[in-house]
Amino acid sequence: MRAQVLLCPTITAYGRLYCAPRRLHRYNSSSSSSQFLNLNLSRFSGALFFHMEVCSLARNLCFSLFSTHKQFQSGTGSSGKRGMVENLKRYGVISSKRVAQVMEALDRGLFVPVGSSAYVDTPVPIGYNATISAPHMHATCLQLLEDKLHPGMRALDVGSGTGYLTGCFALMVGAEGRVVGVDHIPELVDMSIKNIEKSVAASFLKKGSLSLHVGDGRKGWQEFAPYDAIHVGAAASEIPQPLLDQLKPGGRMVIPLGTYFQELKVIDKNEDGSIKVHTETSVRYVPLTSRVEQLGGF
Repeated sequence: MRAQVLLCPTITAYGRLYCAPRRLHRYNSSSSSSQFLNLNLSRFSGALFFHMEVCSLARNLCFSLFSTHKQFQSGTGSSGKRGMVENLKRYGVISSKRVAQVMEALDRGLFVPVGSSAYVDTPVPIGYNATISAPHMHATCLQLLEDKLHPGMRALDVGSGTGYLTGCFALMVGAEGRVVGVDHIPELVDMSIKNIEKSVAASFLKKGSLSLHVGDGRKGWQEFAPYDAIHVGAAASEIPQPLLDQLKPGGRMVIPLGTYFQELKVIDKNEDGSIKVHTETSVRYVPLTSRVEQLGGF
């Protein structure tokens, strides 16, 4: 059983423990009203998280619904993904209509190992010391990048894994756009291609507007640069310069930064080439590293 140590205020969602965000939305199931609960977390100097990437529920999410967890576990196909999206909308994780439509259109169940809880708000191991992110993190990143994912735009997904978020990008930019996924594990790239071929994003792969490649994501993918949107699905100790170079002026990158304590950074490149960085939230991702280091003793 994997150890889980949390030295911070916690909330329970879908039957799991999460670190409480600084500003919590408290849901009152007996009333249609809700209220904001402000917490002063300054006395907490840090937290230890041994469950990857679950320390950051999107803002305004604070609820304890074990029944919802059961509902997601039993949901399959269209009912499962619809329930997942509806609950993320209900509790404020998804506020964008486009993001909701895309996450409902692309079935997450096609992108997780057989037997996994595809529609539960938790990361799922996919082998090779990697995971597919929790639905709330996918929704968060899609919303942060939404303005850079209009039809005809270009997106780069670093650490594309099983291909779910890459497929979401393709649905958003359309056939006239260009989406590139990069992962340094060949087996994951092969898996992601097969997953997308079974999904509603298959036509983009066939037409060539969506492609997945084996490579070191820290170097980006120069062939189709510059990109309006860059998503990095693993935590870097610092922003890789090649990714900054391949980000289009006016574009946006979302990347987790840090080693043990990590933050999701939003990087906007101005038209003059300067960058603006702000912190979205605290997160816990696997490290952005080399193939050899990632595999370790796998």
